[in-house]
Amino acid sequence: MLKNTIGLLVGLIFGFGLLISGMTNPEKVLGFLDVFGAWDISLALVMGGGLAVALVGVQLARRQKLSWIGTEIDMPSKTIITKRLVIGAMLFGIGWGLVGICPGPGIVLLGTGAWQAFVFIPAMIVGMLAFQWLEPKIS
Repeated sequence: MLKNTIGLLVGLIFGFGLLISGMTNPEKVLGFLDVFGAWDISLALVMGGGLAVALVGVQLARRQKLSWIGTEIDMPSKTIITKRLVIGAMLFGIGWGLVGICPGPGIVLLGTGAWQAFVFIPAMIVGMLAFQWLEPKIS
């Protein structure tokens, strides 16, 4: 119960952070991605701040066996960059660049009732289902 409550609180804080930083505004995101046009650097500062916080959190987590609520910390162990990872990252980037929305902000937009979320989230689900269907055939 405590783990779920903390997860909910952290998710709400993250979603609120996405809202106030502008990461849920597709036009602002597309402005950030338009480095050769009207580039908006403000989201780079948001991402830099998030990276700094994450680096501190990862360093703290590496030094402990248990989290603050007593659950085991399981750090990722894969360090190999595979063709599959690169292709997936490219597809993610293309989708993000086309519409200015990625999954986290898309879910926040759904909660705000923004029309873009009602197009993006079903498309994301169809993409995940297509991967689930194709993956065994490709592997």
